[in-house]
Amino acid sequence: MENQNPIFTSKQEQKEKGNNKSIKNESHKTKLMPSISIVFPVYNEEENIFPLLNATLPVVSAITKDFEIIFVDDGSKDKTPQILIQLKKEKYIKVFTLKKNMGKATALYVGFQKASKDIIITMDSDLQDDPKEIPLLVTKINEGYDFVNGWKKNKHVEKGDKLKRLPSLFFNGLTHMLTKVNVHDYNCPFKAYKSHVAKELFLYGDMHRYIPVQVGNMGYKYTEVVVSNYPRRFGVTKYGSSRILRGVMDLITIKYLVGYKNRPLHAFGAIGIITGALGFILDLYLGVLWILGQGIGSRPLLMLAILLSIMGMQFISIGLIGEMITNNVTRDPDALIK
Repeated sequence: MENQNPIFTSKQEQKEKGNNKSIKNESHKTKLMPSISIVFPVYNEEENIFPLLNATLPVVSAITKDFEIIFVDDGSKDKTPQILIQLKKEKYIKVFTLKKNMGKATALYVGFQKASKDIIITMDSDLQDDPKEIPLLVTKINEGYDFVNGWKKNKHVEKGDKLKRLPSLFFNGLTHMLTKVNVHDYNCPFKAYKSHVAKELFLYGDMHRYIPVQVGNMGYKYTEVVVSNYPRRFGVTKYGSSRILRGVMDLITIKYLVGYKNRPLHAFGAIGIITGALGFILDLYLGVLWILGQGIGSRPLLMLAILLSIMGMQFISIGLIGEMITNNVTRDPDALIK
């Protein structure tokens, strides 16, 4: 693999690249730019790191001179750690290595907490996102938005692989139906945040898929822009069919956290009341039969009635315990003020 790291090329050579003119023209739209942090979660991306820097550095340096690039290594097993150690010598590059492979959400969380600039940009490190579109997202932040979500509108369309879009369309549609957050591509990795927004996110597991839901629930102003998406050039995808099941479970989690985090009794209590009411009706019906002289001891319906009654009490109890926990959590009033 050729080492084409632009760190070791002259400024004159970078200026001679033809695409720099279009980048500079775009940068005129984003005057007085604040500082920028770019966060790259990486996992076994040894072939992509230098091309990624080659594509990113001219763009971000044309926007602002106050920037940093953060690599969070999610326990890579290839030569990625050695490459990042080499790059860490540059003052504008920060490298953080997780103790083991903890997932993309954790890597993003670490990157957000370590970022020190006003705007945070996230991209995947597989070259499927186009760094030339960074000014587009930054412009939206400057227009007053707190969060900008990318939309890979034409993913798979150019190759005619429309069937591959079906799972994504299904999950995006289901997420919108359940959360009412109005974006098209919840899991697009190309995003821009005001720094304080990103630092408020609590990411774990695979919750990075639903960052727009968290942002919308926190009351921040968000928008969406169409971005390009290219096939992976090097390495292999890190996603398999198991992400479908994980996605469903995470959607249930985010729906609960968004809707009932501060009022758990409304979630568990509703289920408890329904099941308890069904159990009470069955008990009442069986009681009438018993008064009329019919035997009920051997009826399966009696077991069902008892089960539903107990389940109702349990769900209500869980909701009350949740309320006790919620009311003992210290709240920061400043976090509620826009």
